Amino acid sequence: MNHLESNAAQSVGQRKLISIVIPVYNEEKNIPLIYGEMEKVWPLLDNDYDYEIIFVNDGSQDGSGEIMEKLASVNRKIKYIEFSRNFGKEIATSAGLHHANGDAAIIIDADLQHPPELIPEFIQKWREGADVVIGVREKNQGEGLVKKAGSYLFYKVMGLIGETKIVPRSTDYRLIDKQVIQEFRRFTERNRITRGLLEWLGFKRAYIYFSANGRKFGERRYSYLKLIKLAFSSVTTHSLFPLKLAGYLGVIITFFSGFLGLFIFIEKYILGDVWRLNFSGPAILAVINLFLVGIILICLGFVALYIANIHGEVINRPMYVIRKKKNFKE
Repeated sequence: MNHLESNAAQSVGQRKLISIVIPVYNEEKNIPLIYGEMEKVWPLLDNDYDYEIIFVNDGSQDGSGEIMEKLASVNRKIKYIEFSRNFGKEIATSAGLHHANGDAAIIIDADLQHPPELIPEFIQKWREGADVVIGVREKNQGEGLVKKAGSYLFYKVMGLIGETKIVPRSTDYRLIDKQVIQEFRRFTERNRITRGLLEWLGFKRAYIYFSANGRKFGERRYSYLKLIKLAFSSVTTHSLFPLKLAGYLGVIITFFSGFLGLFIFIEKYILGDVWRLNFSGPAILAVINLFLVGIILICLGFVALYIANIHGEVINRPMYVIRKKKNFKE
């Protein structure tokens, strides 16, 4: 039964379960706030839906774990997963989706930058037939010029070279139908970007545009260095262009160096240096060799990125390690 048929079943009294997946890293002050906002959302949906909230503790070093465990102790609808260490937001999000039991799941950040009051709109789009409802950020309070420019450049580049097209300024704030979740669980790569994998899956999509709120407490978790690493990961996992670039550069360099060599040979040895360019053989060889060595090193750098990804996949380590779980049925 697809989700349109399952939604129709509501008319005979069946309640649909919505899983809320919240990855958490050092958000002890924000957790009570996001939980409070969630409690305000469900009355807006009448009695058509039930919910579960899955907090994934991604190796927090503050009091986040204790707060989430306490919430899970007083509310059975709160599910708690604690990693043995920090594995990263993308892995934490994947773990939440792996454990989601809902007819649909909504991924949302713990820092309240994703407005929880939009959840009814996400669900409405889902009821209208969308398999994936994507939150697209129109504005971001407190976003600096460097980050804004970097984001613009990233999406432009990915739009040109990416095998998978990612909607500019799309976020992880999205609703995913159960069928999509089941397909997502089949992915095995560890070096992953959740939104990129979901875009690759396809399915029928709808979009909700919003202005991101500023963080209530704490500092942003993605430093510029992490964002750069994430961008490089996106390129190497969702585009083969850098690998092909080595071949393209090889053809171009071979063509122009061959043309230049032919020109020098004709001008110097056939025409007798008629233009008096005074090409020095050793100087020309030194410049050309230095340039080609630089190109080779760049190409090897790109190849190394792919080899690193291959290495990460073939060693087949667990994607994450769970230290403890609460309120899950074994």
